[in-house]
Amino acid sequence: MNRILSFKWEIAAPLFGALLTSAFAPYDYAYAAIAALIFVYWVWCQQTPKRAALTGYLFGLGLFGSGIWWTYISIHDFGGGDPYSAVALTALLVGVWALFPALTGWLIAKTSVWSGLWLRIIAAAVAWVAVEYFRGYWLLNGFPWLQIAYSQISTPLAGFAPLIGVYGVGFLLALSAFAVVEILRDKVHVMACLPVLLAIWSGGWYLQSVSWTRAAGAPITITLVQGNIGQDNKWQNSQQLNTLRLYRTLTEQHWDSDVIIWPETAIPAFLSQVQAAYIDPLQQAAHEHGAELVVGLPSEGQGKDYYNSVMTLGEKPALYHKNHLLPFGEYLPLQPLSGWILDKLQIPLGDFAVGGDRQALLTAGGHAFVTTICYEDVFGELVARQIADAGYIVNLTNDAWFGDSSQPHQHMQMAQMRALETGRYLVRATNTGVTGFVGPDGTLLKQAPLFTTTTLTDRIVPMSGVTPYVWLGDKGLFALLAMLLLFTYGCSYWSAVNPANQAVLSDGNGGA
Repeated sequence: MNRILSFKWEIAAPLFGALLTSAFAPYDYAYAAIAALIFVYWVWCQQTPKRAALTGYLFGLGLFGSGIWWTYISIHDFGGGDPYSAVALTALLVGVWALFPALTGWLIAKTSVWSGLWLRIIAAAVAWVAVEYFRGYWLLNGFPWLQIAYSQISTPLAGFAPLIGVYGVGFLLALSAFAVVEILRDKVHVMACLPVLLAIWSGGWYLQSVSWTRAAGAPITITLVQGNIGQDNKWQNSQQLNTLRLYRTLTEQHWDSDVIIWPETAIPAFLSQVQAAYIDPLQQAAHEHGAELVVGLPSEGQGKDYYNSVMTLGEKPALYHKNHLLPFGEYLPLQPLSGWILDKLQIPLGDFAVGGDRQALLTAGGHAFVTTICYEDVFGELVARQIADAGYIVNLTNDAWFGDSSQPHQHMQMAQMRALETGRYLVRATNTGVTGFVGPDGTLLKQAPLFTTTTLTDRIVPMSGVTPYVWLGDKGLFALLAMLLLFTYGCSYWSAVNPANQAVLSDGNGGA
């Protein structure tokens, strides 16, 4: 019993990891994120780095086990994997991503012994978001799911997103939780931490009322088409004609709209296969009605290359090829090992080519727009670097791969952050949901019911101007965080070597 009690924090860690998941959509208990962060920081500050890494790993198992369990659906239900292989691969992914909270725990345990209240807090918050950034942007092409800032889309901290982006919001959330822990550990820290906490949360509340961009023209009417084609028969040759007829019929009911948008790979055939019989007549019809179509379909490139593409039809026909591909879904990293494993498990996955960074913006409704396909909308810098010349953001997605799970809701929440960061309307057409319109403040304005064949129409205002985050970018934010950390370290060192000045950054115990 004593041995079990000695591991009480490790036993509780997965539960608090799952609690953090509840802060995200569709549960939306946003402030549960603070409770989870308070717990894990409290524990890490009392542990050795190795023990903190273990606690962090178990915390990560709870977080990702409850947060990305839907991977099983894509592998088993639609990928063709047997149940054992699907469970094994899902468990492997959860285990790999749990290594990142373990790394965070190790780093924070290292810094928790530093002198200086704010040096400890800032170092820990920087460590948290730095590890998130590495996981979300670099490793295996990036997997930013369940980054803490996305849970705050409806709290006052969302007001900071147009200034410092998703990682800046995550930093402020972590800093807030860690400051609360320092207060709980020693009430002497109240006077040092409380004013900062009040400034952060009241400042975020105020910033939510600030408009960083402005209207760039008259409103345009957009119709989003949700075909609700089952993923299990989407690519069946026997269903292709029915699918093409469905999208054509739904579109013909909305020729009075300025722009009509279909989901990712709504056309289940290569462009060359449907160009003459389907695309060209659509192009002609759109031109005659003064409307423009934005459709998703695969297309061929040079040699054996093929792309996940978006095509505009109407006044300015053009193509965009997806640039940020999904690992293990649209390309196979770690070759030849990953290909050999998937072949053994008999799980078929695609291998698309990258479209490239220098593609011109597509245009519809008289305005250029940033195009994102599927999970491209979860990368803030990808959208931000193109937004200056764009009036709005378009996302084409097919989340049918994950069934009736939390994934479509989590994905929409991340898309909402892109609208908030850039001060643009975002329109999102999906195969089964969540299809909807998002305002420049990140609010989900209108949503189609999930798993329903339907259309959704609304008016948006093209916007111009850039937010501070668009100018700063994620790399600029981390440069600022590095300078803040160095400054805090310098102040702590200065206080330590000048006893008369210790009160400047006192940790509440008479020391620096």
